[in-house]
Amino acid sequence: MKTNFLKVSSLFLLAGAVSMMLTSCKTTQKVTPQSSGEVEVTTPCFGPEYQSNSKAIRFSAIGESMDQMTAKKKGMSEARAGLAASINTVVKAVTDNYVKSGNYNNKEELMKNYEGVTREVVNQTLAGTMPICEKTMMKKDGTYKYYVCLELGGSEILQSLNNKMSNNEMLKVDYNYEKFKKTFDEEMSKTGN
Repeated sequence: MKTNFLKVSSLFLLAGAVSMMLTSCKTTQKVTPQSSGEVEVTTPCFGPEYQSNSKAIRFSAIGESMDQMTAKKKGMSEARAGLAASINTVVKAVTDNYVKSGNYNNKEELMKNYEGVTREVVNQTLAGTMPICEKTMMKKDGTYKYYVCLELGGSEILQSLNNKMSNNEMLKVDYNYEKFKKTFDEEMSKTGN
């Protein structure tokens, strides 16, 4: 009887050990984006090569419509608006830093004049933008999607600013091109970072 008891308890211990071994050896299923139903989407005209850098300001956009030309107009309009906002941000930072770094008698009046020039320059320079990427796609439902990335070179922006400031009677008294260019280059080097 004692032997039977030892055999039965040994069997239980053995079964428990095997059970624990099987449980601990159980493979865990690795969850990947594909197994969870996720699919990577690649968007044309977007990505690192289409971001602003020290040489150019860029903006990517998408337009969508049942009409192909309307999709393009929407995309271009969105890209121009985004590009204008980006240019405005850079130019405002340049003029703010330029005026702050100088010893000017009436900084407030000077800032107002620079703000006016900034608005004019942004409006004028948009005419010089060029698409560096354009793709038109058609979805299954017949809807068109237009992808675009517009670019404007930093040298075009600087040249436009220089022309405006050099021709403005109030600004050209205190305007130093080399100092302004240095400030501009510093701001452009921050874009895309």
